[in-house]
Amino acid sequence: MKTMVERQSIIHMYRVCGYSKRRISRELHVSRHTVDNILSEYESAIRTDNPEEALSDLLTIQPRYDSSRRRPRRLTQEIKDKIGFCLKKNAVKIATGLRKQRMLKKDIHQFLLSQGYTISYATVCSYIKNIESYKEKKKSEAFIRLFYEPGCIAEFDWGEVLLFIDGVKTKFYLAVFTFGHSNGRYAYLFRHQNTLAFMESHRNFFRDIHGVPAMMVYDNMRVAVKSFVGGDKKPTEALMKMSGFYCFEYRFCNVRAGWEKGHVERSVEYVRRKAFCLTDHFGDIHSAQEHLNRVCMQVNNEQGSLSTAEKTSRLEADLSSLKPFPGNLGCFEVYEYIVDKWSTISMKNVHYSVPD
Repeated sequence: MKTMVERQSIIHMYRVCGYSKRRISRELHVSRHTVDNILSEYESAIRTDNPEEALSDLLTIQPRYDSSRRRPRRLTQEIKDKIGFCLKKNAVKIATGLRKQRMLKKDIHQFLLSQGYTISYATVCSYIKNIESYKEKKKSEAFIRLFYEPGCIAEFDWGEVLLFIDGVKTKFYLAVFTFGHSNGRYAYLFRHQNTLAFMESHRNFFRDIHGVPAMMVYDNMRVAVKSFVGGDKKPTEALMKMSGFYCFEYRFCNVRAGWEKGHVERSVEYVRRKAFCLTDHFGDIHSAQEHLNRVCMQVNNEQGSLSTAEKTSRLEADLSSLKPFPGNLGCFEVYEYIVDKWSTISMKNVHYSVPD
């Protein structure tokens, strides 16, 4: 569609300059048919009973398509009902504190495809955006993809997830590991985000991959950084113990610079959504962990886009380039306590009796 200025230019060159239609098309780099249509409207306007008013309307009214009769061909009422069902389920999750586990537009599109419907992702996005209750403002962000050698680096981060265990809503912490080369993901559920969970998650990760990456990357989490000394960061005893036992180097991100470990920063959200956006009720934590393991295996084997092309071979390259696995590290902490006059010790504000 030509703009109002382009329409005026065509009519001016034809009426004032006396150019032919072919020359106007060549000068303005527009189609000959477009010039014919606009000049045909002009000639029809000057032949009316009131040519001045018709010509004024032609030159001043912004041209537009008549899209009032257009209707989506693939977006049937049945598909709208399915999308509405997903959005209602998202509203329930948001109301119950499960906002991070709601279905995104891409998940709704995949859900429709799995149900046998043929519809494009753009159509789903356009329909959802037209629902006022589902509009959200998003900030534009830019990311630069970094490339690493196989087995060179792995990133670690924590995330939170709310699950229903035997009907009771329970908060868990998600320990997520991501390879920098292949973007292979591994995740583990814990009830606490403490030092013991930090050590056990690494033990489970190294045991499952049967090796150790050359370097681990962390942000400024308390279980990894003990204190800040000027611009330097002092690691915790647990991190130094694991580094010495498994023989890996470690690196900390700068403050408020999560993009420095961008693989795992997105992996926490991705794994949590893939694993628990549809299924969040389990009998116990063991069944939840088994479900999480299956989802991670599916994610690591998925192929179908440019970002996941050759993912399996890249993950195999990562696993074959790891350092040898030295064995399982003992996950425990040693503390000394003073027995009070009631023959108890106070550990994290909880009193425990001691034998005589």
